[in-house]
Amino acid sequence: MRRRWLSAVLVLCCLAQNATAGTLLIVGDSISAGFGLDTRQGWVSLLQTRLQQEGFDDKVVNASISGDTSAGGQARLPALLAAHKPGVVVLELGGNDGLRGQPPGQLQQNLASMIEQSHKAGAKVLLLGMRLPPNYGVRYTEAFAQVYQQLAADKHVALVPFFLDGVGGVPELMQADGIHPAQGAQQRLLENAWPALKPLL
Repeated sequence: MRRRWLSAVLVLCCLAQNATAGTLLIVGDSISAGFGLDTRQGWVSLLQTRLQQEGFDDKVVNASISGDTSAGGQARLPALLAAHKPGVVVLELGGNDGLRGQPPGQLQQNLASMIEQSHKAGAKVLLLGMRLPPNYGVRYTEAFAQVYQQLAADKHVALVPFFLDGVGGVPELMQADGIHPAQGAQQRLLENAWPALKPLL
């Protein structure tokens, strides 16, 4: 009788643990896809390790694609939400929009749609902001950076104002192309995101 009782308790504990475990969906571009790196070295893989170290059971699903834009992410998101049912969605998009000179207003519309879709699916959202090099002009770069600030305020979502803070423009932390973070930058990227991400878990 006692063995049956203990077995039942163990089953209930396992069920409770699985019920609290969630999915963290990363929708990004090459920065989160780990372009030029072994994916095991990327900040998203480091995030999964950090979750385990901190006692979280959440599973990380990395749906990032190198070269993706906010329009591409918006098109992909409905299927990702349906397939993975995440509790948290991390949006790391916009860099390619900016590098292609696309209108900041279009970026804002696309990201706003992704935030709204995520909220409708019951997920919390973390927005990882990006900035552009100064050679794109003050007017454009300021408008681009403001997109993330405005969205965070309007949609009430968590924000990392500049995900590449301490990395962008630092030669030893960037790959030879000067665009993609090197292996040595990945831990810094995780540390940039973690304080805003942890409260959402």
